[in-house]
Amino acid sequence: MKEKLTRIKSKRLERRWSVSLAGLRAGGAIALGRSTDWLLKEDERKAKRKSVLAKEAKRFANELGKLKGSYVKIGQMLALFGEHLLPKELTAALHELEHQTVALDWPIIEQTLKEELGSSLGELLIEPEPLACASMGQVHRCKIIATGEEICLKVQYPGVEETIDSDFSDVVSMLKLANWLKTSRNLDMLLEEIRKLLHEETDYQREAIMTVNMGNMLKGDKRFHVPAVYQRFSTKKVIALEFIEGLEVTDNEVQSLPLPRRNKLATAMLDLLMKEIFEWGVLQTDPNFGNYRIKCSAKSDTLVLLDFGAVRAFDNSFLDPLRATIAGAYHNNKAAVVQGVIDLKCIDECHPKSVQESFASFCMGLLEPLREDFDGVSSDWINEKGEYCWAESKLIKRAAKQAAKSSFSLHFTVPPQEFALIARKLTGVFTFIVVLNAEFNGHDILKTYIDNWEHDSN
Repeated sequence: MKEKLTRIKSKRLERRWSVSLAGLRAGGAIALGRSTDWLLKEDERKAKRKSVLAKEAKRFANELGKLKGSYVKIGQMLALFGEHLLPKELTAALHELEHQTVALDWPIIEQTLKEELGSSLGELLIEPEPLACASMGQVHRCKIIATGEEICLKVQYPGVEETIDSDFSDVVSMLKLANWLKTSRNLDMLLEEIRKLLHEETDYQREAIMTVNMGNMLKGDKRFHVPAVYQRFSTKKVIALEFIEGLEVTDNEVQSLPLPRRNKLATAMLDLLMKEIFEWGVLQTDPNFGNYRIKCSAKSDTLVLLDFGAVRAFDNSFLDPLRATIAGAYHNNKAAVVQGVIDLKCIDECHPKSVQESFASFCMGLLEPLREDFDGVSSDWINEKGEYCWAESKLIKRAAKQAAKSSFSLHFTVPPQEFALIARKLTGVFTFIVVLNAEFNGHDILKTYIDNWEHDSN
C-alpha cells in the first residue's frame, strides 16, 4: 500500500520552524566542515566541501518534501531555474522532489470536495485511491452518476494558496542566509516570476480557461487531444476534466512503436512548440513528462495534453527577438543570432565580441536539429536518409558541457525570466523527442514558420 499523509503542516510557525531548522543544520555543517579545511590539501578540500554540500542539500530537499504543499512546488520551481541560481548539488537534490508524490488521505480530500462542490458532490461516484498526485494537489477518477461519463477531479491541497507567499519568502531567506543563492541584477525579477507562476498554478479557474482556449486553438487537429472541462464540477480549487486513457512517453508500449509512428509523435510535439512561438505567442511553460499522455490505436497515435496551469502569454517585444534568434540559427547566420541574443537581453552589447559570439555559438548548437542544412554536423548523427538522429546526437548533454566551458558563462548569470521559461520549454520538448528516439529534420517543420514570419516582418 502506498504511503499517505494524514495532514499537511499548515501553521505558519510550524512550517517556518521546519524549513529554518533544515537551513540552520546545513549552514552549521558547512561552516564546521570549513573550519578544518586548512588541514587538507586543495583537492581534498574541494572533494570534502562538495560531499558536505551534497549531503546537506539532500537533507534540506528532504525536509521540503515532508512539508508537502507549496514548499515542494517551490523546490521544484527552484530546481528548474537552479543552474542560474543555486549550487549544482542543491539543484540536483531539489530535482528529486519531482519524484516525491506522497498522497493525502481520502478524508482530507473529501472534506475539500465537500467545501468546494457542495450538493453537486452527490452527483459523482469518486474513487478514494488517487489516480495521480503532485506537489500541490492530487487527481481522483470518478463517474457522473446520471450519465456514466468518466472524469477526473484535480483537487488542490488545503491551505496551499494561502501559504505560498510566506513559504516562498522563508525558503528564499534561508537560501540567502546559507549563501546558496547567487546574486545578480536579474535575480529579484526571476524570483518574482517564480512567485507569480506559483500563484497562477493554484488558480484552477484560470487553468480551466486556459485548457478550453488550448482546446479551441487545436480544434480539428487530430494529432492532439485536449481534455474537455466540466464546469459544473470545477471551482478555484477543483478542476473537473474528461478522463482519457493514455501512456507516458517512457512506457514500453510507446518505446516499441515503429519509427514512423514515433516520428509522427515527435514532429507533432515540435510543431506545437513552433505554433506557440510563431503564431500564438502563448506557451505551456511546464514540459514535464507528466503533462503528456500518448493514446495509441491501430489507426493513429494521439498526444494528450494535460495541465495548463503554467500557460503564459509573451509580448512581441520578447517574441520577435526570440523568433529572430531561431531564424538566425535556422539559416546558420551567427551575426543574426548575436543580435538576437543581445535584443533578448541575455548578453549586453558592452560584453566582449568573443563573449557575444560564444553565446551565439551555444544557441546555434542547441538549435542544431532545426538548421536549414547540416554543414559541420557530425555524420554520426545523420542517418542514411539524411535525417537527424535526436538520441544519438546527445544534444542536451553536449550543450550543457559547452555552456560550462564557454567564456560567456562568466558574464551570463541569471537570465531574463522570459528566456529562462523558454529555455525550460525547449529543453523539455527536445528531451521528449530524444526519449522517443526519433529521426527527422526539424527544418522541414520550421521552414513554413520562418518563411511566414520573415514575410510578415518585411
